[in-house]
Amino acid sequence: MDFIWPSFLWGLCALPVLVLLYWWLMARRRRAAVRLASVAVVREALMGRGPGWRRHVPPLLLLMAIASMLLASARPVAQVSLPTTEQTIILAMDVSGSMRATDVEPNRLVASQVAAKAFLATLPRQVKVGIVAFAGTAQVVQPITLSREDLNAAIDKFQLQRATAIGSAIVVSLSELFPDHGIDLGRMTFSPRGDPFAPQGRAIGQTVIEKPFEPVEPGSYRSAAVILLTDGQRTTGVDTTEAAEMAAERGVRVYTVGVGTVEGEVIGFEGWSMRVRLDEDTLKDVARITQGSYFYAGSADSLKKVYESLGSRLSVQKKEVELSGMLALLGALLVVMSAGLSLWWFQRVA
Repeated sequence: MDFIWPSFLWGLCALPVLVLLYWWLMARRRRAAVRLASVAVVREALMGRGPGWRRHVPPLLLLMAIASMLLASARPVAQVSLPTTEQTIILAMDVSGSMRATDVEPNRLVASQVAAKAFLATLPRQVKVGIVAFAGTAQVVQPITLSREDLNAAIDKFQLQRATAIGSAIVVSLSELFPDHGIDLGRMTFSPRGDPFAPQGRAIGQTVIEKPFEPVEPGSYRSAAVILLTDGQRTTGVDTTEAAEMAAERGVRVYTVGVGTVEGEVIGFEGWSMRVRLDEDTLKDVARITQGSYFYAGSADSLKKVYESLGSRLSVQKKEVELSGMLALLGALLVVMSAGLSLWWFQRVA
C-alpha cells in the first residue's frame, strides 16, 4: 500500500499518547472512587460486579476510529483487480495469400477464424467489437457492434486476396475508433509525405471537419484496444512502424498475434510460389511502440490459448484505487458503534 500524502502518517504517533492518557485517567478515577465511595461499593467493584471489560470497549472503538481517519488523511492507494474500461476491441485480421499456408493446421486462415470466434465467446457481452480485414488494402468488414452473430458471420465470409498491408490495417482500425479525427487511409497512402491530414483536392463547396488532435501517452487510452493477427510480412500499404506510432499518439494499445512459423512454408498461387515466414520482429515492434503485447501462435491450439489470454487480459486489469473514502467511512462507523455501546451499557456517552 502506498500513500499520496505520507507525511500525514505522523499523526499516528498520537495514538500511544492517547492510550497512556486513557490509562492515566482510569487510574485517577479508581483512586477517587476509593476515597469517596463507601466500603460496600468498593467491595462490589473488587468482586467483579462493575462494568468490567465493557468499560474499555467504547474507548477502544474510538481509538480505532481515530486511527482509521488518520490513515484516510494520508490518502492510501492500493493495487486491485477491477473490470477493465476497454469496452471496444477492433480485430484486425490478415486475409492475404500467405494465410493459406498449412504450417498451422488446417491452414493459417481457418485456424485464425476458429480462434477468433472462440475469443468472441469469452468476451463479456457488454464489450463491443469491430472487424477489419486486410490484404493489399484494409477495410471494415463489420462495424463496431455488440452482436456476436454478426461478428461470426463476418469472419466466415473472409476471402483470400493478394499482398499484405499491415500498417493500413492499423490506420483503418484507428479511423473506426476515432471517426471524428479525420484519419483518411487514402490520404496517408497517396500523400507525398504520408501525412493523413495533408490537403487534397476536393469539390467546390466540400468541407472536411476534423477534430483537433493532441498526442497522449502511449497506452493511456483505456476505452479501446486493437488486436492484430497476421504473419507480419508487410508487402504494401502504409509503413507498419508509422501506423504503430499513430496508434501510440492516440494512446491505443495494439496487441499483436503472430500466426505461422518462423521457418515458414512454400505456397503456390495462380502459377507462382513463394516462402511465407512469420516476421516476429515487426509484430514485437508494433506491440512495444503502442505499449501492447506480442503473442506467438505457432499452432491452432496455441492460437486458441493466445486469444483466451487476451480475453483475460482485456477483462480484468490491475489499477490503483484510493482507499481514503473507505477508511473514512470505517472511522465514522466505529464512532457510531462506540457511542451506541456506551449509551446501551452505561446510559451515557463517555
